[in-house]
Amino acid sequence: MQSPAFILHQPQMGENIGAAARVMGNFGLRDLRLIDPRDGWPNQKAESVAVGSPVLENVKVEFEPTAAMAGLTRIYATTARPRGMEKRVLTPRQAMAEIRAAHQAGERAGVLFGAEKSGLPNELVADADAIITLPVDREFWSLNLAQTVACCAYEWRAGEDVSDDFEEISDPASKEDMDRLFVHLESELERAGFFHPPEKTPLMVNNLRSALVRGRFTEQEVRTFRGAIKALALGRGKARIVRDD
Repeated sequence: MQSPAFILHQPQMGENIGAAARVMGNFGLRDLRLIDPRDGWPNQKAESVAVGSPVLENVKVEFEPTAAMAGLTRIYATTARPRGMEKRVLTPRQAMAEIRAAHQAGERAGVLFGAEKSGLPNELVADADAIITLPVDREFWSLNLAQTVACCAYEWRAGEDVSDDFEEISDPASKEDMDRLFVHLESELERAGFFHPPEKTPLMVNNLRSALVRGRFTEQEVRTFRGAIKALALGRGKARIVRDD
């Protein structure tokens, strides 16, 4: 699915543009548009902070908001300050879910981010379809531009599955596997003289089993745990031989 456009209005610091481009690249957003960047474009500081983000390859630079919004059917304005306007106010999570649905219906949305010093002008907020605001602490609500971009970028991809690069966890251990583990562990503990006094053996066994069951072992973990028990038992046997010698 085509991602929304992220539009930075009069960004001041190249470092923030670069950080925004970097995190957009991390979460699969590729459409970055700049409106009248203070220090011009291209910007060496932005390139340095972006550390090779593919987003920088196709940055669009315009000097008027209308031109930067070309091809878009919806605009969402980010702001931390109430503007006294009759506007729908959404969290990034709600907004990105709405944008996803709009894109599936054939629309194209953009998200406006204001300049570091003053945020978005009221006229741009007034023209937006909705406001996006983050649930920040009202005693310290001012967010860095790139941080705001990062929160929205994350929410765009938050509903997707974990990358296939990560190996799947093996299947849960069966009750038969767990029972064999219990027997193995208890037999070695018995040989080591762990169950003392003898009359408390049933209680100690139950406590051990309860603790292990709470672990919700996988098949692989059962094999690893039994291998550890075997290694300890062999090590104890070798130590006994050395002492006897």
